[in-house]
Amino acid sequence: MKTLFVTDLDGTLLTKEERVSEYSRERINRLIGQGMLFTYATARSEESARRAIDGLNIQIPAVLYNGGLIYNSFTRETLHAVLFSEECKRYVYTVLRDRGIIPFVFGADGERERVFWITGSETFGMERYLSRRSDDRRMSPVRSEEELLNGYVFYFKCIGPREQLEGAWNVLKYDERLICIFHQETYQSDFWMEISPRAATKANGVLKLKELLGCERLVCFGDTSNDSDMFDVCEEKFAVMNADDWLKQKATGVIGYCEEDGVAKWLERYSGF
Repeated sequence: MKTLFVTDLDGTLLTKEERVSEYSRERINRLIGQGMLFTYATARSEESARRAIDGLNIQIPAVLYNGGLIYNSFTRETLHAVLFSEECKRYVYTVLRDRGIIPFVFGADGERERVFWITGSETFGMERYLSRRSDDRRMSPVRSEEELLNGYVFYFKCIGPREQLEGAWNVLKYDERLICIFHQETYQSDFWMEISPRAATKANGVLKLKELLGCERLVCFGDTSNDSDMFDVCEEKFAVMNADDWLKQKATGVIGYCEEDGVAKWLERYSGF
């Protein structure tokens, strides 16, 4: 069977330093060289993911923005994108604004992918996010709501304390047009809320990628809530030891900790390469 192996990044393949360990990099590259189809599905952007997996020789497309985009970094091709309607993106922003939340808005201005936010409104969590992306050409501060929502939009990211974000989440999570994921940042105390069109899920992303690559079987790895729907559509799914307990119950099996190269060690032993 032609099998596609897909891993989440943060808390699954990556260490707490947000990188791939030397051990995992060497083992996975060897398996890719032997023909294993290996990629990732993440909430990260292409640029953020590329920095995190530096040194991995992945040449097939990946699922980005929790399913909002399928992109091949090797060929620089966008294969699939899921966008908000004009009405829906403005509704989402209104719900956030009315609760004092200024989001990062991921989209484009007609030239290239950009990340917009209203300058002067940065929270501590937003400032930390921006400080790690000082050389990111996508980062585009704006001064008005109209500029913020200009062009196509496929993703909202909100960073802040739980009590601030939870009110908006309790509204948006019931909207049938949306996917709204609310969770604590993997390596920090802040919470993140990530909002996408309903069709933008890791599940739909990996199924589309499976189709594009002509694969017959999906095997995935994950650790938390935004991996749950991906687990539902994979023939085999494995939770790392540090995963949420409820996700472990959905898994085919539990593998080693992310800090102990759990994904790479499983692939070495069981992938068939």
